[in-house]
Amino acid sequence: MKIVELARRAVAACETEKVDYMLTGAFATSCYGIPRSTMDVDFVINVQGEDTIDAIVSHMKDVVDFGDQVQFDTLTWGKRHIGRTKCSPYLRVELFELFDDPFVMEQFRRRRHILVPTLKVATYVPTAEDIIVQKLRWARDKDLSDAIDVLIVQEPKNLDMDYVRYWCCEHGSESRLGDALAKIPEDEA
Repeated sequence: MKIVELARRAVAACETEKVDYMLTGAFATSCYGIPRSTMDVDFVINVQGEDTIDAIVSHMKDVVDFGDQVQFDTLTWGKRHIGRTKCSPYLRVELFELFDDPFVMEQFRRRRHILVPTLKVATYVPTAEDIIVQKLRWARDKDLSDAIDVLIVQEPKNLDMDYVRYWCCEHGSESRLGDALAKIPEDEA
């Protein structure tokens, strides 16, 4: 199974179960920036009951094994359910439960239903601004590169930079935003 097939299958599971969700990670970033390789598919799920995650998992159980344990993610401060494909290449599906963080809630509220070019299906993804804020907040090397790529491709003049600055100030990541903006070629800034 290819990562794109796995992502499409997870999107279909969410749509079939009528679950409020948002595709995040590399696939969402590729909508606004430069696509990069990935070995996992990430979703934020609005859990409406105990069976919400179970319903999604049941749609993928023939190709993905989900562990029985829910993990607490130290990066996002939320619960996540991790599934791994049953055969090589081993790919992951990560289902993050929507949690009560002001930015995460706003990001989820603002999500857009658009065609994801790498998947060739329409799905819910964060806005470009929300991806930039989230990537600067997490601040792993790949996240910082993703934020810069989205800023370059979308160009700050086309983005709601007041919104980005507000959340970066809230998260203490203003200096990361400044560093990212400094790396944009002058004709695109």
